[in-house]
Amino acid sequence: MAKIDINSLELNELKEYIMSLGEKPFVAKQIYSWLHVKNAESFDEMTNVSKALRATLGENCAVTTLSVRKKQVSKDGTIKYLYQLGDGNCIETVLMRYEHGNSICVSSQVGCRMGCKFCASTQHGKVRDLTTGEILRQVYKTEKDIGERISNIVMMGIGEPLDNFDNATRFVRMISSPDGKNISQRNISLSTCGIVPKIYELADMNLNITLSISLHATTTELRKKTMPITNAYSVEQLMQACRDYTKKTGRRISFEYTVIHGTNDSDDDARRLAGLLKGMISHVNLIPLNPVDGSPFTRYDDKIIKIFQKKLTDLHINATIRRRLGQDISAACGQLRNENR
Repeated sequence: MAKIDINSLELNELKEYIMSLGEKPFVAKQIYSWLHVKNAESFDEMTNVSKALRATLGENCAVTTLSVRKKQVSKDGTIKYLYQLGDGNCIETVLMRYEHGNSICVSSQVGCRMGCKFCASTQHGKVRDLTTGEILRQVYKTEKDIGERISNIVMMGIGEPLDNFDNATRFVRMISSPDGKNISQRNISLSTCGIVPKIYELADMNLNITLSISLHATTTELRKKTMPITNAYSVEQLMQACRDYTKKTGRRISFEYTVIHGTNDSDDDARRLAGLLKGMISHVNLIPLNPVDGSPFTRYDDKIIKIFQKKLTDLHINATIRRRLGQDISAACGQLRNENR
């Protein structure tokens, strides 16, 4: 019989389980603290829990652990980890240092099935979803390695979070729990290529996260060429879902737009993008294109992206350019995993 994935249990679920073993509820809170505050990686570390209970837990439950398969450190302080999971699969996690604190980019799946043409993460397809515990452990393991607190999270690593909806949203609840790391939901961003029904489902949960939409094109026809998800949901359907999301939650949406010269940075593109966002609480995050092996899109030019930014600001669109971190290591998401394969 498979062991219980104890790292993925929320506190109320853990209390029910511990009480079913004849223990008091406060013991569950002690165990939860060991797992989600003190970053314990085994039951043996839980010194204020009885040996008998630790033995029982060891027989019936599994503590999620990750091992470092490869670690790259950039001259700008960015750290990229290739973490190996218990089944031998690998995922990527990136630690980014800013003046306002440490940010971490976590993966939500092993591989990805979305097929975006400019992304290395999807080149070998999706293997499986990550458990909630495996997403959480990326934060815990990285904190343990650097000896510092992480204060901001972006769910923009390998995988599509809304394609692993239940585990991804459970992760948000658990990482923001006062009984755990207590990272404010306002400091969490979730990026999606645009699975429209899940955007509506997310809106109904009233989480205080920042939703980021990987848009990258201003027409359905053009977006289909780089993002197959558009065959299921048109740009118009996606933007309506975004408008409904902002009305429901009152939260601003960030639109990610990778500037591909000669493909999506014309004057018409700028005007169409301004039209799509008109009247919406939004922000455009312009992304310099990372060269990805196997992708036809490899061009990047500082001047070109700044010109497109000016086109948008002239149209009264709030647009900023994402900082390029970790350029001296395998920076683009999925590259390190692909190299390992």
